[in-house]
Amino acid sequence: MWSIKDKLSTRLMNICIASLCKAKQLEKAESVIVDGIRIGVQPDVVTYNTVIAAYCRVVGIDAGYSILHRMKEAGINPDVITYNSLIAGATRYCMLSRCLDLFDEMLEMSILPDIWSYNTLMHCFFKLRKPDEAYRVFQDIILKDISLHPATFNILMNGLCKNGYTENALMLFRSLKRHGFTPQLVTYNILIHGLCKSGRGKTAKEFLNELVEAGHIPNAITYTTVMKCCFRCRQFEEGLKIFAEMRRKGYTYDAFAYCTVASMLLKTGRMNEANEYLGYIITNGFDLDTVSFNNIINLYYKEGQLDNAYKLLYEAEKKGLKSDKYTHTILIDGLCRTGNFKEAQQHLDCMSMMGFDSNLVALNSFINGLCKAGHLDHALRMFESMDAKDSFTYSTIVHGLCKAGRFCAASKLLLSCVRDGMRILKSNKRVVISGLRSSGFSHEARKVQSKIRLAKILHY
Repeated sequence: MWSIKDKLSTRLMNICIASLCKAKQLEKAESVIVDGIRIGVQPDVVTYNTVIAAYCRVVGIDAGYSILHRMKEAGINPDVITYNSLIAGATRYCMLSRCLDLFDEMLEMSILPDIWSYNTLMHCFFKLRKPDEAYRVFQDIILKDISLHPATFNILMNGLCKNGYTENALMLFRSLKRHGFTPQLVTYNILIHGLCKSGRGKTAKEFLNELVEAGHIPNAITYTTVMKCCFRCRQFEEGLKIFAEMRRKGYTYDAFAYCTVASMLLKTGRMNEANEYLGYIITNGFDLDTVSFNNIINLYYKEGQLDNAYKLLYEAEKKGLKSDKYTHTILIDGLCRTGNFKEAQQHLDCMSMMGFDSNLVALNSFINGLCKAGHLDHALRMFESMDAKDSFTYSTIVHGLCKAGRFCAASKLLLSCVRDGMRILKSNKRVVISGLRSSGFSHEARKVQSKIRLAKILHY
């Protein structure tokens, strides 16, 4: 039997491993386990569950699942938390069949799924736009008489809203309240977000009032959601009032809300005010995250303020903020718009050297810029060199070929794309067919039309 000292040592080791896993330092976490075993501190199920969750989150589900073999070798049986971590890892990558296999594996090992197992499975169905199946999971929870958690209702309402069933989410909310359910702030935020997304700004504001009457204090998420809804509905002054209230209550502690307001002001041509807000972000030393940073860079580029964009990039990198693939994509798109393809190419090369997982969007922007500037041959060389292409890539090249009067080449590319099941803009199809006809290739135009119809039948 382990002594109290042994148990305390294992607990301390687990705390250390959890800290390293949270910092994504998995190799160091593994070293702690090895060193612990070497000095006689034995890992337990908590140790391995922590590592499994980290591997699923940082590396992938297969890496997490491989830890099960090590657990068995150490004579430690997995528990429901082990499998919940694995199911969450599979859900992160929308691997439904893997989630269901893990459920079956749990049952075979006589491990009963708990509320979090079902919550995660329900979330997976919603992510895959299968709301009916997700709701059946909720019904299964009720039938099995499993104790519900407030997160269950939040997942259900969030999933319904995101799948276009905001009215059903509202009905569920009202029904639950009648039966004694006490909504959390996050519940109200979910419904407010759903209402705003579905264009029901007035009802969203009513919910904001209801939230306050229920004794909750709106947070930054609540206010930002309603503010963005006002801007989307072109209720600019109303949105600015919400922002003023946020500032008055001390919620504008990060750059996101300022970016949202600056974006609205730029889009509506209020350049001086927008620059004031952007200047405020920079001069007051806000800790910009990469998303907010990219948003500001994009705003500057859209307004043709390239010098300001580069100045911001320089200042941000001095403070240690790393640019990501979206930063480079925005820069490439802006450089292409101004015809500076040499510098855009340098950014593409930089992306390759930095090892980003995908440069497809950046390459698409580059090819689109080349086509618009009339550098079709350069665009075609880039197109041929690409490992991965999407429908936008093909549409861009088809449009470029048509613009250059090369309708036969455009028709061949169009057909290869259609055969592969990729979507091409209807306008591109029309231009190809009319271009063939006007160039005296009426027979080829009829063949293209026929093959497009056949491809539609086969794919649908």
